[in-house]
Amino acid sequence: MSAAAGLALAVVSACLINGGLFVQHAAVSAAPTLLLRHPWSSLRSLLASPAWIAGYLAGIVGWAIYVTALALASLSLVQAASAGGIGVIALLTWRSGKGRLTNTERIATVLAIAGLLLLSASLGPRAPTVNIASGSVILWVCAAALAAAIAAGPLSTRLRPGAGLGVAAGCLYAAGDIATKGALTPGGSLWLIPILLTCHLGGFVTINLGFQRGSAMTTAGPATLLLSAIPISAGLILFHDGLPNGAAGLVRVVAFAAVVTGAVLLATPAAAGQAEGQGAFETGVQENPWPAHVSSSDS
Repeated sequence: MSAAAGLALAVVSACLINGGLFVQHAAVSAAPTLLLRHPWSSLRSLLASPAWIAGYLAGIVGWAIYVTALALASLSLVQAASAGGIGVIALLTWRSGKGRLTNTERIATVLAIAGLLLLSASLGPRAPTVNIASGSVILWVCAAALAAAIAAGPLSTRLRPGAGLGVAAGCLYAAGDIATKGALTPGGSLWLIPILLTCHLGGFVTINLGFQRGSAMTTAGPATLLLSAIPISAGLILFHDGLPNGAAGLVRVVAFAAVVTGAVLLATPAAAGQAEGQGAFETGVQENPWPAHVSSSDS
């Protein structure tokens, strides 16, 4: 029963978080250029937007529900449900009139939803909780943080505008989620709390910088993919989530594959829409070098 409740809360969390990201993207795209060297003026410009505040608060509520889901269900199950949240962004983009869904995006959205349905069909008794050494959790967090630094730095020039920052945000948020699960697990340490808060702060900064450089799908797509794929791997390898026996285990594997494949399809350049030379989800924002150029000064 707890696994079913955890899955249901994870779906609600995914809708709130990804819906909030969509609203934040629209607000940040219209805001003055955000600059790392002027953090306070950048923060003031965000707080001046009621839409951004609403999207951010939706994300906070979604994260609180996500933490509750983690206390009830395994990390891999919760994150697989969260991966389907990218479909929320695709549907909101379509409903907002900012572009029509391509065939790839339709397929990806169907896969994400089908994966969620299969997850619910694969529920069974929850695996016994095992003690996890905090050092092992920190190693996973450091590896994800290193990947984020590479994505936001040297790798960013090889990706679509904003995608490098989206990848970095996904890695940092994933690191925060792994630390969150580690803190909730028997044997976990309270020292993981400042680590998870730092990771989420880094994800917050990089995703908002990415929003000014690329479309919602280009930035939030890779972020959602990695935010799901990395913790799913950690759940199976680090936290020993395991799989149900028999047919339920096979259904769970197919569900994992479906939600991750859907997220991958939505995050790829082709999925961003380039038919007839015009992307369905393009914002017209050009990539800026890291760090961004100075356009204003702090008052």
